[in-house]
Amino acid sequence: MQRQTVDYALRRRSVLAAVRSGRTAVAEVCDADPYLLRAAKFHGRGSDVVCPICRKEQVTLVSWVFGDSLGAISGSARSGEEITELAATHEEFSVHTVEVCRTCHWNHLVQSYALGRPATGKPRRRRRAAGH
Repeated sequence: MQRQTVDYALRRRSVLAAVRSGRTAVAEVCDADPYLLRAAKFHGRGSDVVCPICRKEQVTLVSWVFGDSLGAISGSARSGEEITELAATHEEFSVHTVEVCRTCHWNHLVQSYALGRPATGKPRRRRRAAGH
């Protein structure tokens, strides 16, 4: 179950308003690097959202996983099925979902949330103040 969900829709709207008003250049927001574009091709999932910049295609959603419990795969793009498996077998980690247009290279963080089992660290003992 998703926890600590953060939705970046307001930030997205603000960025798009800045582009439309000319305060921000299109090149500044259409800057997806080749690694993100490859991840969109191989690990992304389609959406119903049309690219807000070029309007030529629907954006692709790419989910990235981060967390100490993930080891070497932390910082990599994963499919929905892989993320579900990770959530069942690993301690808490975060997922960041980015929308990307493979035509104009628009990209923006859409959402982040936590998944996985709650950390099972040892309970911390409280120290008593000296003299008590």
